[in-house]
This record gives sequence, C-alpha cells and structure tokens, in this order.
Amino acid sequence: MAQHIAFHLAGSAVATPRRRVPSAEVDALIGQSAGWVEDRFGIASRFWAEPDETSSMLGAQAAQAALIDAGWDAGSLDVIVGACGVMEQPIPGTAVLIQRRLGLSDSGIPAFDVNATCLSFLLAFDVVLSGFALGKWRRALIVGADIASAALDFSDPEASAIFGDGAAAVALEAGGPHQLLTLRLATYGEGADHCRLEAGGTRLRPHDDLAGFLARSKFQMDGVGVFKATARRFPAFMSGLLDAANVDETALNSIIPHQASATALEHLKRSIAGAHGKTVDIFRSHGNQIAVSLPHALHTARITGLLAPGSTSLLVGSSAGISLGGAVVCW
Repeated sequence: MAQHIAFHLAGSAVATPRRRVPSAEVDALIGQSAGWVEDRFGIASRFWAEPDETSSMLGAQAAQAALIDAGWDAGSLDVIVGACGVMEQPIPGTAVLIQRRLGLSDSGIPAFDVNATCLSFLLAFDVVLSGFALGKWRRALIVGADIASAALDFSDPEASAIFGDGAAAVALEAGGPHQLLTLRLATYGEGADHCRLEAGGTRLRPHDDLAGFLARSKFQMDGVGVFKATARRFPAFMSGLLDAANVDETALNSIIPHQASATALEHLKRSIAGAHGKTVDIFRSHGNQIAVSLPHALHTARITGLLAPGSTSLLVGSSAGISLGGAVVCW
C-alpha cells in the first residue's frame, strides 16, 4: 500500500480501434428493437477492434503517444508495466509485446504485467510508485489495453452490450509536484463467481473437453450480483480510504472512476457529496473498457484541466473478485 510518495504524471494518451460501434448496431446484433441498448444501459457507442488490432498494437499506440506527450525517448524508461484486464495471450505477457513494438527488444528494460482485472491500473500505479520510493526506477510507463469484444456472449446483453475496446498509457517519473496520499485495494473472494472468463488458463483443458472449453471462452457476468456486492462494501471502503488520506469527501476536486456501468457511476455520484459535478464520466461514448476505463478517465481529466496544481482527486473502482480499489492524489 503506497502512500505519501512524490511523482510526476509527465504524459498520458489513449488509443481506440478504428471502428466505432453505435448502440443501434448492437440492438440488431442481440435481436432488440432500435434504441433498446441505449435506453437500458445508458451507452450510445463504443469502439470494437478489428482482428488486426491486437492489444499490444493498441497499447503501443497509446504508449508512443504518452512518451511524445512526456517528451521522453522510449530508451529512457526504467520499466514498462502492462495493466490489462485480459492479456493478449497467456505467455509472454502483453508488456513484453508492447516493449517489442516500441523498438526496445534489445534494451533489457524490464517489462511485465500485473492483473487485478478492472483495477489493474491502480495495482500498476501502486507497484510503480513503490518502486520509486525504493529507488528502483526513475521513469516508468504503465500501459493498459483491453479488447473486451473478443470474448463477448451476445446471447446475454447484460454481459456484452456495455463493453468497449481501447488502450491508455501514462508516463510517470519519480519525484515532482504530485503526491500520492494513499492507495488501497481490498478483495472479497465470496464474489469470485460474479465475473468469470474461465478458459485460457490451466484449469480447463481443450483436449479433455473442447466443446466445454469453447463455451467457457466467453465472458460471464452477474451484473446484479456485482452491483450488490460492491455497493454493500463501498461505504466502509471509502471511509477508510479518505481517513487514511486525511481528506474529507467535500475537499475532493475531481473523481476519476472506473467506468463500470451507468448504474454504478450514478451510485458513485450519489454516494459522495457533490460528486455529480466532479465525476469524469465517459461511459456513454466508450462503455466499460475493463482495465483501460480508469486510465482513460485519468487522461480525460488531465487534458480537460481537472488536475490543477494543488487540487485533489479520487481514483476509484471495482473489479472481478470482488475487489475495491482507490487512490487519493494531490496534484
């Protein structure tokens, strides 16, 4: 749990697939009348990747743009951390593939992935800032890239209609004007069955049951179960997080959340005093981009001037597990 660590958010960027998918197209895909998805889920559009647009390709696009934004040469990095909800492939990790796409194959710069599904960025942020505090690294690149559309089950609109694809990257430097006041993650494994993508690891073996393997290669979600499990734990988690930061919720200048769903975002806005006017909400135009949602929202906050010097932000979200995560940052 990193806290009170100085850093500099030197650059950030996002990358989206070429194809923008309006909700009317999803209506037809799932056999609903025009306007149903937008009315039911509060999402107007999202981006879906074409087969040639891999996670590492989108991640490298965001990474290159973030490096340009920071004014850094890629070779000056000390570490690359992949923060994807779902890796491009099990072995090697997505960060390795991004390192290669950045032209750093012979650099020796360590590149590895961390995973906490939708909270992967917060976990990577914790790892990087802890590394800064230990003096291990000076410059770090965190890259998230998720292609949710690769494993959606369109027979279940709740587990498919809200998801979008994309990538986001941030360039972080040790020291500087910004300070992490606190960062916390909490996991309650009783909710582990609410969000599942069961195939692709070691438990299910395609040569034992290929049909079963393929059936469980699609994402499964109990949206109501996720919401209830998260909402029940959220008040105590938020209280502990803000107490650790010694910040009152009324002093927050911006709230930068994982874009879980329109319902979850509305619940968040109601749970924190004055949050409706402070919350970065890009769900309607991008949907739930898994681990990319939070750093994409952070980038949006940065380029729209919400991270003014001396202001305080709450980064917050939930993920499969069920897990809760949050960080309080003073800019």
